[in-house]
Amino acid sequence: TYFFKSLICLYAIYFQVFKPFYAYKYLYHIMIAMLISSIALTSCQEHEDFPDTSVRIGHVLCTDGVVTPLEECIREGRTPIAVVFHINHDDAVEGSGFAVYLHDLSPVAFADSIGTKQNTSADTQALDGNANTYAVFSTAAIGSPMAGSVFSMWEYGQSAYVPSVAQMQLLYHAKSIVNVYLERAGGQPLPDESDGCWYWTSTEVKGQEQAKAWLYSIGSGSRHETPKDESHKVRPVVTIY
Repeated sequence: TYFFKSLICLYAIYFQVFKPFYAYKYLYHIMIAMLISSIALTSCQEHEDFPDTSVRIGHVLCTDGVVTPLEECIREGRTPIAVVFHINHDDAVEGSGFAVYLHDLSPVAFADSIGTKQNTSADTQALDGNANTYAVFSTAAIGSPMAGSVFSMWEYGQSAYVPSVAQMQLLYHAKSIVNVYLERAGGQPLPDESDGCWYWTSTEVKGQEQAKAWLYSIGSGSRHETPKDESHKVRPVVTIY
């Protein structure tokens, strides 16, 4: 600032004494060039590199609620519990993304018996596993070993739930990346084998809610209508914020 004030004063004196047009013309261009150079130099000096803190697929959710790259989680002495498999860009969907837990739960039944609608949305396109799991758990007329098994995991402030069909589809498409970090974090990779790849979703079959829910193959991306009193594996997920 001081430099430019001095330059302007010098130019004013020069212009008043000599007043040749060419002096005005060339000094003007010199001032503009120096101003541009100064701005560019100042911008370079003020530029700082900031760490990229954005959440990405493959980052891990830790027991203290922090989402971070696995290497940082381990270096800082944190404990990973889930791997991020989806980043949410839709304001209508709750949370900033979803993470899958490191381990399966033992095979359990969706419901104690068939014959009761458990009030899920039955929408195979909805990312509503959390609401579905709560609906299944809170249906007074019938118990749900599946919902009970994930509700018992509510520790570290994390609310586990059974993913919906749509959330399982997201997990299936991210499996190749997620499996790398599941293994590195000491978890179970999502299987490809036909006899071990079937998991419960929390979505009942529309029109058959009293009897069936959707079973999902993490190996092929397909789903089957399945009686709710059959026992199958569960891989819990959690919404990150």
